[in-house]
Amino acid sequence: MTEAEKRLWSRLRGNRLGCHFRRQHRVGPYVVDFACLELKLIVEVDGGQHNEPQGLARDRRRTEFLNRDGFHVLRFWNNDVLARTDDVIETIWSYLNSQH
Repeated sequence: MTEAEKRLWSRLRGNRLGCHFRRQHRVGPYVVDFACLELKLIVEVDGGQHNEPQGLARDRRRTEFLNRDGFHVLRFWNNDVLARTDDVIETIWSYLNSQH
């Protein structure tokens, strides 16, 4: 795991947001960073390679597949997770609460 993934996992694990998250979970042909299966939420933490044309295209295909499978995908940049962890958690928490 990257440092950003470690930090986010420390806040997601153990039902801390009221939902069970899995780390490095397989969904179809993909392994996602974090998944709440109960509410069909995927959380991805992206580094700089995701902002290059090839990475953007790959992420778009991946997100389209996950959406077709009924998942909602939230993406955050590594630097946002590291610099604004509470804001990232608030965004995830708000989404989760909108689904209950």
